[in-house]
Amino acid sequence: MSKEQLKKPEAKQEAIKYGDIFNVSGELASKPIAPRDAALMQATENEALGQTQKGGPAALMQSAAALNAGAGLVGRRDISDVAREQGVSVSETKVGGGRVITESVGRHVVGQFVEPDVPMHTPATALEKDAVTIGEALEASALTEAGDKAVEESDAAAIQAAEMRATGRNETEAGGLGAAAQSAATWNTRSVGQTQKTTLSDVLTDAKEKLPVDKAVTREDAEAVIGAELRNKLDMRTTPGGVAASMATAATLNQNRNVGGA
Repeated sequence: MSKEQLKKPEAKQEAIKYGDIFNVSGELASKPIAPRDAALMQATENEALGQTQKGGPAALMQSAAALNAGAGLVGRRDISDVAREQGVSVSETKVGGGRVITESVGRHVVGQFVEPDVPMHTPATALEKDAVTIGEALEASALTEAGDKAVEESDAAAIQAAEMRATGRNETEAGGLGAAAQSAATWNTRSVGQTQKTTLSDVLTDAKEKLPVDKAVTREDAEAVIGAELRNKLDMRTTPGGVAASMATAATLNQNRNVGGA
């Protein structure tokens, strides 16, 4: 028997299917993610939300479709029958002080996350001495029930984003709030006992004094922090009373104060 005959047959590569990356069942779960499915979801996200969500369904579908097409497992102009016949959708529902974004392929939900509401416009005059600053918003989250929770990666990312919005720099300050939050998140993954974990309150108490520079919270600041927190949470939901929620509230207060004083 030749060496060629002794070789084991190579396992056939399979395409990445919806069920591999999304919590779906039924007909969609077994469908390979095709390039035109991803393009359709991206266009729908852009139309409904103004941009493609980082780490959202469209981004995940694009990555999977590119891998499938690159391996020759789907054609570059292929589209699944579910997407072709039933379409894709992105809907928004107001719930309390936030909004629920739901993304679907046909009747199957492939993504759902909650964002705090932020004002659509933050006028420049909101940057007054009475405006809520980023440091104050961070301190506020330390005083809520969320202040008692152990710092997680999503919290650290949100704090780092808030610090960068305050300083205007695209890097974490050495020895600053963002660095402390990241150290806390790393420590917490290694700590067994809950009492040994570092909480949001531990990191964010006196945050205003710990920031090298502070500024009033704007809509853009709130959106940047919300995005950072969501991208680092598996359930794609901001923490009630957490960093993102406090920043959204501060942005709203700043706009309302300006309107009230106009």
